[in-house]
Amino acid sequence: MEVIKAVLYGAIGIRRKADHERVQIRPAHIIVAAILFVVLFIFTLRTIVHVVTS
Repeated sequence: MEVIKAVLYGAIGIRRKADHERVQIRPAHIIVAAILFVVLFIFTLRTIVHVVTS
């Protein structure tokens, strides 16, 4: 759960230094979560565009 929060906070640019120092997250977890977030984001945008243009 901490990895997901870190990726989402990083995507919108808000993350306190205290939160960063408190959580021990492996870089591989961040990379995988970020890729999944980007794929989900693109899929959501595509779906919205498809619904609006149909």
